Amino acid sequence: MAEPCIICVAITGSLPTKANNPAVPVTISEQIESTHEAFEAGATICHAHVRNDDQAPSSDPERFALLQEGLQKHCPGMIIQFSTGGRSGAGQARGGMLSLRPDMASLSVGSNNFPARVYENPPDLVAWLASEMKTHGIKPEIEAFDLSHILKAAEMHAAGEIADTPYVQFVMGVKNAMPADRHVFDFYVETVNRLFPGAPWCAAGIGREQLKINKWSIAAGGHARTGLEDNVRIDRGTLAPSNAALVRLTAGICAENGRPVATPDQAREILGLPPFQRRN
Repeated sequence: MAEPCIICVAITGSLPTKANNPAVPVTISEQIESTHEAFEAGATICHAHVRNDDQAPSSDPERFALLQEGLQKHCPGMIIQFSTGGRSGAGQARGGMLSLRPDMASLSVGSNNFPARVYENPPDLVAWLASEMKTHGIKPEIEAFDLSHILKAAEMHAAGEIADTPYVQFVMGVKNAMPADRHVFDFYVETVNRLFPGAPWCAAGIGREQLKINKWSIAAGGHARTGLEDNVRIDRGTLAPSNAALVRLTAGICAENGRPVATPDQAREILGLPPFQRRN
């Protein structure tokens, strides 16, 4: 039987607003409801950002705590992954919510260009975020915007800065960063398999590249990320009505490739995470 495919839903992000798509969940209650629908559609990881009341991105630990509480209640067993991305705060504020001990957190281990800015991840901040994740028993998801980020993750793992087997996600299609290039994608897969034999990996496509990258990843034995953070459309002329709608598209690709969608228990086993229990 083919390995089940883990579907991660990136529900909100830091950039899309209701002006881009009214379905983007901004308030905590909207985020919980949207994630619950996506969970029922097959998503087993929630990649979470939080927003202020004006829709601006935030790193407020209190908002993360409310979201975590709601997701644990309404999506039991779902893997909660907090973002430590740089659009929501500066310096160590980006990891201020890690003491809440989510199951996972994103970790960008190097800098790169974004459409109109440099996404800065200086070595001292990367080391601090990794240390905080290790201290609180959080599994990092390495967000690889460049080949060097995969190699840096291997270096950190060898040095003991990243415990357990790394989970690497290739991010492709960000303007001025790595495009959705099939040859590069294949080399990423080869590199992860060489550096971390047998380790699970994931891929994410931004905007119009989302569906294509999901097809590549699922067919190649990887896992998939979808959601309104990365893509607000079903196709060029149609806004996505919900995160759940994008998850259902991804689940359909799994079916086409003969891969079952992972259950929460299966996703935890694949990623080496402990069984679900509510954390206080």
